[in-house]
Amino acid sequence: MLRVVLAEDSVLLREGLVGLMERFGHQVVAAVGTAEELTEAVAAHGPDIVVTDVRMPPGFSDEGLRAALALRRSRPGLPILVLSQYVQRSYAEELLDSSDGTGVGYLLKERIGHVEEFDDAVRRVAEGGTVVDPEVVRQLIRHRRDPLARLTAREQEVLALMAEGKSNASIAAAMVVSEGTVSKHFGSILTKLDLSLDDTTNRRVLAVLAYLRGRPGADADQTA
Repeated sequence: MLRVVLAEDSVLLREGLVGLMERFGHQVVAAVGTAEELTEAVAAHGPDIVVTDVRMPPGFSDEGLRAALALRRSRPGLPILVLSQYVQRSYAEELLDSSDGTGVGYLLKERIGHVEEFDDAVRRVAEGGTVVDPEVVRQLIRHRRDPLARLTAREQEVLALMAEGKSNASIAAAMVVSEGTVSKHFGSILTKLDLSLDDTTNRRVLAVLAYLRGRPGADADQTA
């Protein structure tokens, strides 16, 4: 039996989760509806695991997730399972990195319908395991992968010259190749960056933006 602190602002879902936990033999020592109450309940009860929603009052944005991160900082190793209707990448990454990624889970709420799988996730997180929704994994991998890494050195050179505002003719002259070769490189760049707009000008702009965002120090340059 696990002692659970549950945080969910929807009364109906909260009561449903309490019933589900009890069905599997767990004890819900506190069921609350705000991030502040979550923090207080953990301090009061010292649970085996926290199960919390991402969106909580008063802002209904990411209060629950931020409270979870604060709890992990103040109580390293506290098992926390986060439930969400969507993937909040930046906080998900920070949550999964906390306490070496042990005793943590991030599931989309649609998974709760698979009750046995949900209980298994709760137990695994409480035992120090890591449980991550497949959709969360997919998004984290997709956004952590640098698309520029797929480009060849010559393609990166073409894109760098485009970022400087050079035309295809100027790029061809600088690289001592034909304009046709530059066009072939650009076509390959568009394919590798998954840019398939019909308008060539827009594709060129998007390709350059991808280069600038992927270039080390780009954020600092844009902020300056």
